[in-house]
Amino acid sequence: MPSVVGSVQLSDIQEAKEYMKGKLQPTPLVQLWEHKNIFLKMENLHPIGSFKLRGALNAIRKIPIEKLELGICTASAGNFAQGLAWNAKNMDLTCNVLVPSHAPLTKVSAVEKLGGIITKVQFDKWWEAIETHSYEGMQGTFVHPVCEPDVVAGNGTIGLEIVDCIPDISNIIVPYGGGGLICGIAIAAKAHNPNIKVYACEVETACPLKASLQAGEPVEFPYQASFVDGMGGKSVLPEMWPLVKSLVTDSIVVSLQEVADAIKLLSERNHIRAEGAGAATVAAAMKGVVGEGKTACIISGGNIDTDKYIQCLQGRVPS
Repeated sequence: MPSVVGSVQLSDIQEAKEYMKGKLQPTPLVQLWEHKNIFLKMENLHPIGSFKLRGALNAIRKIPIEKLELGICTASAGNFAQGLAWNAKNMDLTCNVLVPSHAPLTKVSAVEKLGGIITKVQFDKWWEAIETHSYEGMQGTFVHPVCEPDVVAGNGTIGLEIVDCIPDISNIIVPYGGGGLICGIAIAAKAHNPNIKVYACEVETACPLKASLQAGEPVEFPYQASFVDGMGGKSVLPEMWPLVKSLVTDSIVVSLQEVADAIKLLSERNHIRAEGAGAATVAAAMKGVVGEGKTACIISGGNIDTDKYIQCLQGRVPS
């Protein structure tokens, strides 16, 4: 089983950034309304509405051509699948995707429109594929959405863009799903300034990192599916734990109501459509538990089902 521990360097992230020039536009950093020290990194503005395009683009370019004959495959709740399918379509490759049964229709439909071939399974089966990096019978070279060094390096370009734009940034809050996003960002940011604090953000129904940090080792968490589908799992992936533990300051846990309120705030005040995972970082920042100074919140994506979005705008937690 491949590991990212110790393998991703600043030079890998810089190389990914150089490769992406002319292929992906850097996303803007904007100020949160009435909060002069909170900034929003707008990853929801990518063509697929998510940061996942970065890691997918960087990973697929590194796969030897002979390994692409049967196409590519992955296990994803939706956003990474979109990133992979978007690139596969441009390269005329087959893209097979394993998704959990609770994956939102918005994301699944988007993958299919990009030519991705969907297989739906129960969450436990899907999580097993995440842990084993494979799914029996699925054709193509497996590209892991988290534990691929090239995915982590691609994600890290976000960190470079943040410090380029705000050199004196003090805190960065990142939604935590598997650790590939936060590790890439932290490697880049801490190379600029080792004193930058990088916080994970988790939702109360899926916070294995917080539980693991408190226990001092990876532990399982009783995961519950919710409208915040873009982050959280049953446990911290073992191959990610050493890197996460060394880079992450802490995990801030937010409630489902706080996430729904943050979605409403972003829509009404900044005219931003964010999905649960993206808005969760703003909910975390609003708790006031991070250190002083400027804080960047990663708005990781904007792919939320319209009915759930409406419920949030009405002040309700989507069912």
